[in-house]
Amino acid sequence: MRPERVAVIGVGILGASVGWNLSRHGAKVVFIDAGRPGEGVTNWSFSWVNASNKTASKSYFDLNVAGMAAHRELATIIGPDSWWYPSGHLRWADDPATEAGLLETAGLLAGWEYPVEVCTGAEVRRRLEPALTMPDEVPVVFYPDEAWVHGRHLVGRMVGQAVAAGAEHRSGTAVRDIGTGADGSIRTVALSDGTCLDVDIVVNTAGPNASHVAGLIARHLPMRREPGLVTRIGCAQVPVHRAMHAPHIEIRPDGDASVVLHSREIDALIDTGEDPAELARLLHESARHVVPELHNSRIAQTRIADRPIPADGFPSVGAVPSVPGYYEAVSHSGITLGPVIGQLLASEILGGTRDEMLADFRPERFPP
Repeated sequence: MRPERVAVIGVGILGASVGWNLSRHGAKVVFIDAGRPGEGVTNWSFSWVNASNKTASKSYFDLNVAGMAAHRELATIIGPDSWWYPSGHLRWADDPATEAGLLETAGLLAGWEYPVEVCTGAEVRRRLEPALTMPDEVPVVFYPDEAWVHGRHLVGRMVGQAVAAGAEHRSGTAVRDIGTGADGSIRTVALSDGTCLDVDIVVNTAGPNASHVAGLIARHLPMRREPGLVTRIGCAQVPVHRAMHAPHIEIRPDGDASVVLHSREIDALIDTGEDPAELARLLHESARHVVPELHNSRIAQTRIADRPIPADGFPSVGAVPSVPGYYEAVSHSGITLGPVIGQLLASEILGGTRDEMLADFRPERFPP
């Protein structure tokens, strides 16, 4: 039976993708978000669409490859402008052990038929990124099928299209309670603005708050605490053309006048009490070593955001059998996985189809 009304709680990339897919197939969707669409973790991530960093298991790699394909399909449906940048991804190192690891991973991925090229620094500067500083002979791994996404723009596009098709959108209000019937199935969602919505389905896409939302139905969803700091650099002209992992720093364009910076090394300092402004300065300094043209750029914005990562590091996607009508879509790498999770979960909600691609990532692997 087609659900009468679906509440999507949290409107980042996963919530927007699920809601958009449900709406375009005729479901009545209400988006609920305490903030504004796409302005949470979605807007404060490195937003790199890839599977090259997802080799922990073959099933997780395959899901991310499907995510990349779903992005390409989505771009043909809603249009690619302002959000989709399929310009590839570069990665290199400055120490032998890390370099050997990158090349080993490249070989593994090539064996999995994932497109990969190994260039020299000189070739990269000549063909791809003339503004970079790197040794001529350093091996650089290039993944041509990877991309970066402007997450906030993508979320806005999908939510706008869903609303135009009849979806409701309630922003600036949080979920206070989820009501169930005598049979334990979903019945209502109570909001902080005092309203109570009759719903048949709840989809928990609340990102870092997903564990709290799960708790409203007495479900324990274990999550990691893994904060990340992202800095936006304003510059008159963006000197790089694609996402890259340089030694100690990740850099990507962010439109016509800014660049995004991130580093796991800097993330490790978040809990030491260091001032976020000082961490942003360290990011900026690292970026200028790699891209000297950023010397006159300025730090525009910095934010620390908690990544939405279930305790074992893998997504939690699908129905929770103990609470009929309750579904989860909680994952790190939401930018890569959003479109494919949106497709698969909408199909499950509307038709009951449990896709095998999600078999290793079902919510029931976590005990009640």
